[in-house]
Amino acid sequence: MEQLGEFLKSRRGRLTPLDAGLRSYGSRRRVPGLRREELAQLAGVSIAYLTRLEQGQSLNASDAVLDALAGALRLDDDERAHLHDLAKARQRRPRRPRPEQARPMTMRLLQNLTDVPALVLGWRTDILAWNALGHAFFAGHLDPGGPYRPADRPYMARIIFLDPHSRDFYADWKAKTAECVAYLRLAAGRNPDDPALASLIGELSVKSPEFAKLWSARDVRDCPNIERDFHHPLVGDVRLGQEIAHLDGESVQRLVLFHPEPGSASDAALKLLKQIAC
Repeated sequence: MEQLGEFLKSRRGRLTPLDAGLRSYGSRRRVPGLRREELAQLAGVSIAYLTRLEQGQSLNASDAVLDALAGALRLDDDERAHLHDLAKARQRRPRRPRPEQARPMTMRLLQNLTDVPALVLGWRTDILAWNALGHAFFAGHLDPGGPYRPADRPYMARIIFLDPHSRDFYADWKAKTAECVAYLRLAAGRNPDDPALASLIGELSVKSPEFAKLWSARDVRDCPNIERDFHHPLVGDVRLGQEIAHLDGESVQRLVLFHPEPGSASDAALKLLKQIAC
């Protein structure tokens, strides 16, 4: 419930009265965002109830109240889902974590994807599998068998923040880090009692000042399907489309495909990489 309160306060702090459609009379404000009483008015809840929510003292927020707060705060779909996840966290039984692995049919699919980089990611950003081109493109300096040994499994979040090569590899490294942290916030809301995820977040918070700063912002966002620019150490600048397919109903494992524009310089670069590294 503390996480719920902190999330509400962070979203309230980023929304100005003008954004919320409230009149501002030019008086000095002690906070840049909405005051608590302003949010309560917009959402149609009492100030006392909102105070209890933000202080982590209310354990039974209804869906109607949460939706009213989400509307008043102008939350997007990912933020709205995160708000509900945080509110319902105490009602869920802690799950005993178990090592994830890619399913046999998924592995067969990867073996047949030979012309584009492909990865299978777990919900903690752990790499559960990759095809030969996916390994060569994203982490040719790492052991190709790592994803198949849980104790040695690489995590995309660790690579992004702690592997020095990633700062040059991602053309817009700052945007990629923000995306990664926002996704981990979403995952943490869905799985608040997972010790492996908590350990990963703690490690990154200690070892990466950039991660710690982004984590404190409490932004949440699922990973998008977008065009992304890379600078590969062997084949140079490459632009690829990123497509994410969820492999089960709970959006736990994700197949991530990266594809170039046919006939483009990026297409030629991938073909060259396949020749020299796969």
